[in-house]
Amino acid sequence: MNFTKPTVILVAGPTAVGKTRKAIELALQYKTEIISADSRQCYREMNIGVARPNPEELAAVPHHFIASHSIHDNLNAAWYEKFALDKVNELFTRHTVVVMVGGTGLYIKAFMEGLDEIPETDPVIRASVIRNYEERGLHWLQEEVKQNDPVFFTQGENQNPHRLMRALEVVRSTGKSILSFRKGEKAQRPFDIKMLVMDLPRPQLYERIDQRVDEMVNAGLEEEARGLYAFRHLSALQTVGYQEWFDYFDGNTSREEAITLIKQHTRNYAKRQGTWFRKMGGEA
Repeated sequence: MNFTKPTVILVAGPTAVGKTRKAIELALQYKTEIISADSRQCYREMNIGVARPNPEELAAVPHHFIASHSIHDNLNAAWYEKFALDKVNELFTRHTVVVMVGGTGLYIKAFMEGLDEIPETDPVIRASVIRNYEERGLHWLQEEVKQNDPVFFTQGENQNPHRLMRALEVVRSTGKSILSFRKGEKAQRPFDIKMLVMDLPRPQLYERIDQRVDEMVNAGLEEEARGLYAFRHLSALQTVGYQEWFDYFDGNTSREEAITLIKQHTRNYAKRQGTWFRKMGGEA
């Protein structure tokens, strides 16, 4: 396929579907570089548990946003939007085509469409929301959002504590629903985006996930998680593949249960990713 104007080929899809290999194939085909759209592979301290590309894969094609930041850095989708746009514009000075690959739906959406401009929230309110969630749990958080922002509660992701906490801190800080700040129109990008959504039949994908988790455990995931245990409160580590080990280290589960839960939670995450990307569209 020939591209006559700057184009980003965006390879998306659920975890373990084969995005890394496909992105490298495309980058080699078009003699270009890869930008990651994964919100965890960017952290230097996290390797095995985030399925970071191996040294041979990284050597085959120049990668950006891989092991480039620390778990102590405060990264989010708004930050990523600016970073990725700046990096793409830089790469377009050398290449007509750039490959982007990842499974973090919000990062990809931010890059493709832009984000809503939500006002700054009161840090005291934010800290209070986080503290109360940690002490009282998800049910408390759901009830607070239901009472304070019923519009979001009926439309939002009510099992996602990060989205719920964000909605609660916004409504408490501004008096308005977080949904009221949606601008309803997508940002226009001065380049083409060709989105390739990869998928597999669910039984096959789940089998690959289970196999990958076993490989991660054999490669030393438990030891990697133990080395990060002291930082388990950081946002970067609120992640499948680490939280389950932390619960095991705390004595809340057995080692076998931790591994089983990693597989289960990864399958759940893959299902949510598949739903997200099907809604966004793209070629299968």
